Amino acid sequence: MTADGTAVLVGFARSARAAGLPAEAQRVQAMLAAADALGPTDPRALYWAGRLTLCAEPDDLPRYDSAFTAYFGDRAPRPAPARTGVPRRPSVGFGDDGAGGEGDGTTTVTVRASASATETLRHRDVSELTDAERAEVRRLIALLSPATAPRRSRRYRSAPRGEMDPAGTVREMLRAGGEPLRLPRRDHRVRPRRLVLLVDVSGSMAPYADALLRFAHAAVRRRPRGTEVFTVGTRLTRITRPLRARDPDVALAHAGRAIPDWRGGTRLGETLRAFLDRWGQRGTARQAVVVLASDGWERGDPALLAGQMARLSRLAYRVVWVNPHAGRPGYEPLTGGMVAALPYVDAFVAGHSLAALTELVGVIGDG
Repeated sequence: MTADGTAVLVGFARSARAAGLPAEAQRVQAMLAAADALGPTDPRALYWAGRLTLCAEPDDLPRYDSAFTAYFGDRAPRPAPARTGVPRRPSVGFGDDGAGGEGDGTTTVTVRASASATETLRHRDVSELTDAERAEVRRLIALLSPATAPRRSRRYRSAPRGEMDPAGTVREMLRAGGEPLRLPRRDHRVRPRRLVLLVDVSGSMAPYADALLRFAHAAVRRRPRGTEVFTVGTRLTRITRPLRARDPDVALAHAGRAIPDWRGGTRLGETLRAFLDRWGQRGTARQAVVVLASDGWERGDPALLAGQMARLSRLAYRVVWVNPHAGRPGYEPLTGGMVAALPYVDAFVAGHSLAALTELVGVIGDG
């Protein structure tokens, strides 16, 4: 899509937001991606790209039609009149090409097949994709929005309901000459939990490291100040700062230059101990959602890994282990690292496909 086309659609998204539609940033990105896939020059494609991404409930449809007509003119597609007594013979395609249905007593109905192809791609193992499929999956990963659930802070804020605010009450009395004219209320502040991702970049995880790091980039882009990313292998490397670049390819290039043990061995126990000693114990992992992505092939002592996982489970709010091999039929966590770590894991998920990463977004946002 050209820059001019993108500017037009972003302007339409602003108009839709002003009309009351939930056109937040994630939905606007999805609309741009849908319009690019369907054809940015086709008014019908633009209409459906926006309707499928900017509308969250049936009540949004009239507002969307009004916003679309006001912005683009009366080019919204009209529903086709119902036909009776004529058998329909569906054919797969996109748009109305006018073929068939003339002189043979049948009507050709076009059915868009791209949805099923995309759904199939969502469940494909990322290590088995072609270059074109991998590029599409990378684009879809960039649209993910990993975020933790909010938690109640110890700090207070003024609120219309809640417990009485003693300090606020005293201030009000001083302003009013000692008379308690009203009783201010307060409630705890709400803030998201910190998200920490530890991504294994050893040789056995090489087919999945790119997708997992792109997932980490999406998380950093979602909350730059509340997300920390480290790579683990033979040593611990913090790559949060390189991943703050806006473009995923640029961010991963910067991160790759910062990782000294790419495709090396795996010493999970030692690297996890280094993380806890330097970062986790000092507050990074405290009451955070910690995601550890690894296949569990531990070259060091599994007992050391078990001890460090016990430390981590006491610090963190939740510990999520992502193992891409768990998506394969018949997989069982029998490696030494997995056997040592699983007793201290709150959620065990696969990370081998786009659908699995989407599931991981939900796991991170739970509770």
